[in-house]
Amino acid sequence: MRRSPLLPIFLTVFVDVLGLTLVLPLLPFYAEHFGASELVVGVLAASYAVCQLVSGPILGRISDRVGRKPTLLASQTGTFIGFLVLGSASSLWMLFVGRIIDGLTAGNLTIAQAYISDVTRPEERTRAFGLIGIAFGSGFLLGPAVTGELASRFGYGAPAYGAAVLSLTSILLTATLLPAKPIVPAASPEAAAAEPARAAAIGRGDAFRRFFDRPLPRRRLLEFFAFTLSFSTLIGGLALFLERRFAFGIKETGYLYAFSGLIGGSVQGGAIGRLAKRYGEERLALIGFVTMVLGYGLLGVASALPTLLLLVGIGAFGSAVVRPAVTTLLTKSVGRDEQGAALGVSQSLASISQIVGPIGAGWLIEHRALAAYGLMAASFAALGVVLGLQKIPVGEPVES
Repeated sequence: MRRSPLLPIFLTVFVDVLGLTLVLPLLPFYAEHFGASELVVGVLAASYAVCQLVSGPILGRISDRVGRKPTLLASQTGTFIGFLVLGSASSLWMLFVGRIIDGLTAGNLTIAQAYISDVTRPEERTRAFGLIGIAFGSGFLLGPAVTGELASRFGYGAPAYGAAVLSLTSILLTATLLPAKPIVPAASPEAAAAEPARAAAIGRGDAFRRFFDRPLPRRRLLEFFAFTLSFSTLIGGLALFLERRFAFGIKETGYLYAFSGLIGGSVQGGAIGRLAKRYGEERLALIGFVTMVLGYGLLGVASALPTLLLLVGIGAFGSAVVRPAVTTLLTKSVGRDEQGAALGVSQSLASISQIVGPIGAGWLIEHRALAAYGLMAASFAALGVVLGLQKIPVGEPVES
C-alpha cells in the first residue's frame, strides 16, 4: 500500500508546533525580563501577527501556483532564523526583530492545511484537519513543560534555541519526506467542470473581496475570525493573568499549557472523527463555541486552582472541536484550486485576531481588569454562536 501522504505533513506540523509551544509561554516572561509592561507584551505578540497579516494571503497564493513544498520550506526557514534571533536576544528590541522575521515568513500552518485539502476528500477532511489539532495538542502538552525546565535552569534564551533546533528538524522532514506533488483525490464531474472558471477567477481582484462577496465563504471566514479572536485573546493574556491572579511563574504556566494541550490532543486524536460524523461540522462548531463561551467567560473570576483547571479544560475542549470543524466548512465552501487562497485569507483574519486579542488582553490586565479579560475572550466566541445559529439562505449552495 502507498504510504499515507498525511504522515509527513503531520510530522512536519508536529515539530513546527512543538517549537512554537516552546516559545509561546516564554515570551511574556522574557519581555518582562527586559522591562516590558503588560501592554508592551501584547504589542510584542501583535508584531508577529502584523507581519503575518501581510504574508498570509501571499504565501497561500504562491503555494497554489508554485507548489506547497517549496513554499513551506521557505516559511520554515524564516521561522528558524526568527528563533535564533530570540535565543540570542540581549534587549527588548531583539525580541521584536525575532518575531517580525518569523511573522514575515509565517505560512507553515496555512500551507499544511492547504496540503491536507489537496489530498483528502470533503467527507474525510474534518478528521484529517484533526491531525493539525493532534499536533497542536501534543505540542502544547510537551513544549510548555519543557520551556519551564529549560528557562529555570539555563535562562530565557534556552527554549528559543531549542525551538530553533526543532525548526531545523522540521525543515529536514519537509525536504526528505513530503512529496513535491501531492496525490489529489478524484473530483466529481461537476467540480471538475467548474475548475477552469474558478482558476480564471483566482487571479482577479482582491482575495478578501473575492471570498467575502460570496455568502457561504463569507460566513465560514467570519466564524473562523470569531474563533481566532476568542482564542487569541485568551492565549495573549493567559500568562499575565496567571502571574497576577495565581502568582504562577514560567514553570507553572508551562504545566497549565500542557494540561490544556492534553485535553485538546485527546479530543482531536480520538474523538473528533466520531463527533463530526455524529453531529456534522456545523453543529460541532456550534457546540465548541458554546463551551468556549462558558470556559473563557468564567475564567476571569476563577480564584481556586481546581476551578481554574476545570474551566481551562472546558475551554480547551471547545477550541479543539471548533478549529477543525470550521476549517473543514471553509474548504468545502470554495473550489479545490481556491483552497490555498481561502486558507491564506483565514490566516490573515487570524493575524488580525492576534493583533487585537493580545493588545486588548494586555491593556485590560495592565489595568487589573482580570474578569473583563475573560469576558472579552468569551464575547468573541459568542459571535461564533450567533453566526452558527444563522440559517443558510434558500438557494445558497451548501458544502459538498
